[in-house]
Amino acid sequence: MRCPYCSGPDTQVKDSRPTDDAIRRRRVCPDCGGRFTTFERVQLRELTVLKRSGKRVPFDRDKLQRSIGVALRKRAVDPERVERLVSGITRQLESGGEGEITTESIGELVMEGLKGLDDVAYVRFASVYKNFREASDFKALLGTLSDAPSGLATTDESTVTPLRTKPRPRS
Repeated sequence: MRCPYCSGPDTQVKDSRPTDDAIRRRRVCPDCGGRFTTFERVQLRELTVLKRSGKRVPFDRDKLQRSIGVALRKRAVDPERVERLVSGITRQLESGGEGEITTESIGELVMEGLKGLDDVAYVRFASVYKNFREASDFKALLGTLSDAPSGLATTDESTVTPLRTKPRPRS
């Protein structure tokens, strides 16, 4: 493994620890003393993604993780749960038996995972993935969430507190 700081050809492994789907290795460069971490993952097969335009590109796990991260931005979700979601989707795609997967199948797996993880992230991802054009698109999607126990889709009018238009007098 080359050093990312000085491009030295030999680095030493100081510590190795298994994670859920990878091996985490702490490395040190004997030339510059730089320390860095690498992750080693098992790749069951090479996957190719068939895009809507007909273009074929190699599957990129990091791109999947970034898109899920965008949907979860500023949401209080444990990073470990996000990592498990990404690993689960990747494993499911790799063990699916097909070397070529469509963006639609990836999008459906992500939406299914986000629906169980965070309703707001699910709606964010779905709005981009399904290319929402108007408010009725959101309304239809929220209607599918109304059966969910989290209660994101609808609010009971009796629980809504009206906004005050005048400031409260100080006592």
